[in-house]
Amino acid sequence: MAEFPLAERIAAGGRSFSFEFFPPKDDVGEAVLWQAIRRLEPLAPTFVSVTYGAGGSTRDRTTRITSAIAHETTLTPVAHLTCVGASRNDLRRIVGGYAEGDVPAVLALRGDPPGGPGTPWNPHPDGLDHAVDLVRLVTGISELTVGVAAFPDVHPESSGLEQDARVLAEKFEAGAAFAVTQFFFSPDAYFRLVDRVSALGYDQPIIPGIMPVTHISQLARFPQLSGAPLPEAVTSRLEAVRDDREGVRRVGVEIAAETCRTLLDGGAPGLHFYTMNRSTSTLEVFSDLGVATPRP
Repeated sequence: MAEFPLAERIAAGGRSFSFEFFPPKDDVGEAVLWQAIRRLEPLAPTFVSVTYGAGGSTRDRTTRITSAIAHETTLTPVAHLTCVGASRNDLRRIVGGYAEGDVPAVLALRGDPPGGPGTPWNPHPDGLDHAVDLVRLVTGISELTVGVAAFPDVHPESSGLEQDARVLAEKFEAGAAFAVTQFFFSPDAYFRLVDRVSALGYDQPIIPGIMPVTHISQLARFPQLSGAPLPEAVTSRLEAVRDDREGVRRVGVEIAAETCRTLLDGGAPGLHFYTMNRSTSTLEVFSDLGVATPRP
C-alpha cells in the first residue's frame, strides 16, 4: 500500500488541508453531499473523511460512501470507525474490508454514546471501551494509517486538559499517526494542547478542526458539541448581525479565516474543515486564505 499522502506532505514540509462530511439520511441529502464533494475536489485536499451518524447509526452508509469516494473521485478517503455498538469481530470485519479496498486510513474514535453526548457510555458486551483500544486493534491486524481525535477544549468526560493530553499521547504510543481536533474558536487552546503533548514526548501532527459559523442558532448548538463556550469576541461579532442571515454567514467566514491564519502562522500542520456537507463557506475561507480560488 502506498504511503498515506498526509505523512508524505508533512514530511516534505507541506500542509494538510482536509474536509469532513457526514452520511446523508436520504437521496436528497446524498445529492447535496455529492455536490459539495465535487465542488471541493478541485482543491486537491490531502484527504476527506466520512463520519458515522449519532450512535453509529449510519455505519453501512459510511462504508458505502467512503468506498464510492475512493473509486469514483480523485480524493483520498479516511473512514471513521467507532466502538459504538460493535463487537471486536464486527470491527475486524470492517477493518478488513477497508484494508482490501482503496481506503488507506481510518479515524479511530470511541464515539458518542448511542443516547447522545452527556448520556452514559456503555460498550458493546464484546466490544471496546476506549479509542486507544481501537487504535491497537486496527494497527494489530492491518497496515491502515490511523488517525485519532484530539480536544483543545476539555473533553466533557475528562478531568482536565492534562488528562486530555495524556490520553492523546497514549493513542500516539499505540500507533496513531496523526490527530484531528474537535472544532474550536481559540487558537491558544490548540497551541496549549500541542505543547502539552510535545512535553510528553510526541510530535505526531495534530491538525486543527475548523467549522465556520453559518447560522445564528449555532451559537447555542456549538458549545453543546465542542464542550466549551464560544469566546465573547466571536459571539459579539455574530450577535451584531443576528438578524441578517447572509451577514451571519459572512462574519462566520471572516472569523474562521482569521483563526486559520493564526493557526498556520503559529505552525499548525494544516487545517481540517467540518463542512456539514456544504461547500460555500469552506471555499470562501480558502479564498480568503489565498489557498485556492473558488470555481464559479
